[in-house]
Amino acid sequence: MSEVKVNKISPRSGTTVTMGDSGDTVVFPSNALQNSSLPGSGQITINGQAVALGGSVTIATETRPTVSGISPSTIENTQTSVVITGTNFASVPLVTAISSTTGAQFIADEVSFTSSTSITAKFTISVDASYKLYVENPDGNAVQTGAILTVSDAPAWQTSAGTLGTFSGGANIGTITLTATNSTGMTVQSGSLPGGITLNSGSGSSTLTGTESGASADTTYNFTIRATDAEGQTADRAFSLTFTFTANNSMSFN
Repeated sequence: MSEVKVNKISPRSGTTVTMGDSGDTVVFPSNALQNSSLPGSGQITINGQAVALGGSVTIATETRPTVSGISPSTIENTQTSVVITGTNFASVPLVTAISSTTGAQFIADEVSFTSSTSITAKFTISVDASYKLYVENPDGNAVQTGAILTVSDAPAWQTSAGTLGTFSGGANIGTITLTATNSTGMTVQSGSLPGGITLNSGSGSSTLTGTESGASADTTYNFTIRATDAEGQTADRAFSLTFTFTANNSMSFN
């Protein structure tokens, strides 16, 4: 090992002294560098705090909010309150819905601070889509979720409520069409269909078909049909079917 001993190394004015090449290890004897021998008494500044070599400092970390869930997760275009749960909310955050497809932003009409784990945002969002939520505390710390909010029109009935017709007992009713926009299926929510009559669920429209059976006297059947959309939103409508009977064994007098 070669050794060079000098009393002093002085760089030319404006130049830099380089010790070793990349990958080399430069070893200084113990206590060769003292705080007192360095500019500023050997202190460095971290986040505004002066720290001496060999010392330590606690660096404050920023506290960001988190979002764990929302309720409801599907809303319509009319103003709706959405409860947002999470952590580290501060009064009162800014809440924005961001379209997952276009990036369009809708700032909440109103935000209510309940606690550090719960806030309520009122949204009026005119465009149906899936949305991310951006929550920003007053200190600037923020979080952006994935697509957790769906804006969708609920099914809207086109078929008027009320009677769907009057038929003779035991008659075939043909095909009665029930229509609701945005509907992906229909079910009997309450009441019951006449014997022999079937609800054939479809997308947009469903049908009632069949031949009545089971009744022996004039009977009106009342029932409610529920239309459901792809997001699970529902709309109910009440209908009725009436079946009439004539006297089978009438008597005649002379």
